[in-house]
Amino acid sequence: MTSKSPETTLIDLRPEPLTKEAFAPFGQIIEADHDKSYLINEGTTRRFHDLAQADVSDREGEAIFSIFRGTPRPLPIAIYMMERHPLGSQAFVPMQPAPWLIVVCEDENPTATGCRAFLASGVQGIQYHKNVWHHPLLVLEPTQDFLIVDRKGPADEGAANLEERWFEGGGALLKIP
Repeated sequence: MTSKSPETTLIDLRPEPLTKEAFAPFGQIIEADHDKSYLINEGTTRRFHDLAQADVSDREGEAIFSIFRGTPRPLPIAIYMMERHPLGSQAFVPMQPAPWLIVVCEDENPTATGCRAFLASGVQGIQYHKNVWHHPLLVLEPTQDFLIVDRKGPADEGAANLEERWFEGGGALLKIP
């Protein structure tokens, strides 16, 4: 962890709406898309089909389901680091209808100025492509659960699928509208 000094520069980061087009470089949005749906179970259930594909098979990986329970950070949220998973995609699907935040970075060496923030509705999930720099889970409610689909591989690979980078010389203040 890099220490933060009084000379640390902070930039303002404001979330934009989460849309398929804006989020496409980072991953997929998972939401009930009527165009990808059809009725099943004698017409009593609508199946929203093939909304995202888990990419976890590198180095004998397999898809697993977990639940993450997030708690909010103090506002405005200070963003000083990013993480990524080079061996597999990672999906976050909210289990309560509450908005939440996503911060990603397009740069190979993430910086605060390269960050983009998105405000997701409580009915929008996302799946990060593998190798996408993103901030750990950011929630706005006192307690918020997410269904997570990500990768599990051989025990000796634990650290191989998680990279963290702390920003040099500054960070971003994520301001909620």
